[in-house]
Amino acid sequence: MVSASAPRHRPRTCIAGAGRRDCFRLEAGLSPAGRDGAVTRLRAFWYELKRRNVLRAGVLYAAAAWLLVQIATQVFPFFHIPEWIVRWIVVACVIGAPFWLALAWFYELTPEGLKRETEVAPHQSIARSTSRRLDYAIIAVLAVIVVVLAANTLVWRKGAGLQHEDAGIAAALAGVPERSLAVLPLLNEGGDKAEQYFSDGISEDLITALSQFEGLKVIGRNSAFQFRDSQSSPAEIGARLGVAHLLEGSVKRDSGEVRIRVELIKAIDGSTLWSQRYVRPYHDLFKLQDDITAAVAQALKTRLLEGNHPAPQNDRPPGGSIAAYQAYQQGEFFLHRNTEPDLRKALEQYTAAIGIDPRYAAAWSGKAFALAVMAQAYSDLDGAKRAYAEAMAAANTAVTLAPDLAAAHLARGYVLLAADLDWVGAQAEYQRAMQLARNDIYAQFGLGQMYAILGQPERAAGLTRQALLGDPLHADWYNSLSQYLTALGRLDEAEQAARKAIEFQPMADYFHTQLTVIAIQHGDAKSALATARREPSATWREVAIAMARQIGDDRVAADASLQSLIGKLGGMAAYQIAEVYALRGDPDNAFKWLDSALDNRDPGIRQLLYDPFLLRYQDDPRFSAFCRKAGLPVPAAASADTATAASANSRH
Repeated sequence: MVSASAPRHRPRTCIAGAGRRDCFRLEAGLSPAGRDGAVTRLRAFWYELKRRNVLRAGVLYAAAAWLLVQIATQVFPFFHIPEWIVRWIVVACVIGAPFWLALAWFYELTPEGLKRETEVAPHQSIARSTSRRLDYAIIAVLAVIVVVLAANTLVWRKGAGLQHEDAGIAAALAGVPERSLAVLPLLNEGGDKAEQYFSDGISEDLITALSQFEGLKVIGRNSAFQFRDSQSSPAEIGARLGVAHLLEGSVKRDSGEVRIRVELIKAIDGSTLWSQRYVRPYHDLFKLQDDITAAVAQALKTRLLEGNHPAPQNDRPPGGSIAAYQAYQQGEFFLHRNTEPDLRKALEQYTAAIGIDPRYAAAWSGKAFALAVMAQAYSDLDGAKRAYAEAMAAANTAVTLAPDLAAAHLARGYVLLAADLDWVGAQAEYQRAMQLARNDIYAQFGLGQMYAILGQPERAAGLTRQALLGDPLHADWYNSLSQYLTALGRLDEAEQAARKAIEFQPMADYFHTQLTVIAIQHGDAKSALATARREPSATWREVAIAMARQIGDDRVAADASLQSLIGKLGGMAAYQIAEVYALRGDPDNAFKWLDSALDNRDPGIRQLLYDPFLLRYQDDPRFSAFCRKAGLPVPAAASADTATAASANSRH
């Protein structure tokens, strides 16, 4: 039995004068004479490695060396340090390992410094204290390694994501036509915001000129101008717009001179194909524009085209007045901003341009557009009638002055559609614009809209998709495409188009209402109501909720939402109220409100022949009678695909 006071650990057996070899044998539990077998020698050697902290020193060296190499690998590239230096660091770490281990074997760190291990008496050795310090050092280095590994993991994931994104961009660019180009908005180098209209006008003129080349896809203003001051790479922009080339640059007007820099670059790698700087007197602006167009066309022709020439479509005043052109450019600038104050400024500038040159057909066209938009969006009934009459006069003047100007026919087609509900006349104008400028995306979209109005949504969808190739970020056009696809019963495609519109303009009016219509067609009352409540516009939200309630189980709520809609919007939403009654299965009230919509010249009437709710009653004699009153084709003359889709939808 061992007494309570007996030591728990092996007593130190080394005594003064004992040899170092005999001392370690005693501590290892071996007799001084010991066995000389291989196992005994290995045990002794292993014990000595641990006693001299060689193993700890080795672990610390390996961890520190690995950490050093990792830091060098990650940091050196940022300072452009050559890779061969990293390789030499690795070699040095490998070469230094045996020297470090030898140092740990033969030397011991004492308070007086490094000493040979054989020179340190056993009772003076601090090897155990050193081992604790080494343990702390190893833990610290391993903690840093954990941090580095975590950071590398995050960077790797990010890098993998970037590589995946880059691969997606490369794949998208691989599918775009080589003959494709986007003119990005030229930078207003002067910095004066009042001069922004000038650089925008030059950019849009280049779009107009280049879009007339046969076989060349040119992105429209709406999509191209979304990359103003963009930090995206050329590859990212090219992938989003679906083009292989970008034209960018800057404009500065100063002291009667115009300075323009343009550069044609390859989207996939950002390499420059052609660049040029121009400095010309301001009065030579038109000649300068021609020179730029010719130079860009030549650069494109050698790579993209086969010697085609632009059609004679431009927006210059026939008298050559720079002042008139400047006023017209400002009118265009304000027109695109599309607010009531900006529209009024646009009208002022168009009128000023006409005052300088009364034969300026492009200015007359712009004025007609601005007046029609004002009438439709910002005027009461009497004000709208006056504005429409003035718009029609301006459009007729434009066509008379320049019968071969596509913009003039587009203006007259728009006014005929908005003011007179003259579907056939508007269609003829859009068709003429297409003949004059086959690549004009506004003519393509407008003609597609006319096909839908006249009961041919299949043709409408095709032309709208064609227009979207030239303006791939146009949210309104995606919404229209969704409406045409809904009429055809292709609800999954319609939903994709509607969500694309919302992606581009999340807060735009009506887009969530269109998504609500699709949910109703699916028979999903819960989703329809939830989507309706997300409609940003208070007016359209009222409409959407009233529609969604009609397919729910709460009839009290359905009745209340309809009465609320009539009470709040009865004077301006007659067509939508007719749609709600159609959803309720009440054709009598549906046709009553349709008549009211026609009396008010409600623009919603244009949707009748691709409206999935009202087409449920196309076999009702009152439907055909209404179509005749509205100047629309009767159901028998409408597209068979519309009738079939509507009939199928009515069974949901």
